[in-house]
Amino acid sequence: MSCAIITLEKCWYLSPPWSQQMPSLEVNLSEKVYLTDSGTFGYCCGVLWQDTGWVYAVNCERSITYFTKHEIIGTGQLQSTYLRKPAFVLGERVMLRFDSHATKQRLILGIVLVNNAWFYVVELMSPALVRPLAAPVRFPLVGETDLIRVCM
Repeated sequence: MSCAIITLEKCWYLSPPWSQQMPSLEVNLSEKVYLTDSGTFGYCCGVLWQDTGWVYAVNCERSITYFTKHEIIGTGQLQSTYLRKPAFVLGERVMLRFDSHATKQRLILGIVLVNNAWFYVVELMSPALVRPLAAPVRFPLVGETDLIRVCM
């Protein structure tokens, strides 16, 4: 039975939630965006997959707010930045250095800029049938040093 569970978890973590082909992004990281609800501008500082689509983290007036593709319009202008590009890309296979599960490979499901450092969203645990009250975070932000690129 445990072998079947390990196999199921391995398939779960490596199956993209967006099905076969990753949907394109509406805007790029560091791109200036127009927020349709407020009529203001901000910069995309992250993107992550939630439920059925991409959610964009936008830095506007010193706060980060999350928007869907229907709430923003990309301008095509990239913010000049001294930051290096993220080390990993969306949909890339990685391994967690600290994970003790039998299956360590995961997919990058999001990239977010926090305090001038890139962090990555990975699925740490498969969904539980019954969610305990003190359940750990299922999609944590993981630092670059905690991930290893998987070569195929």
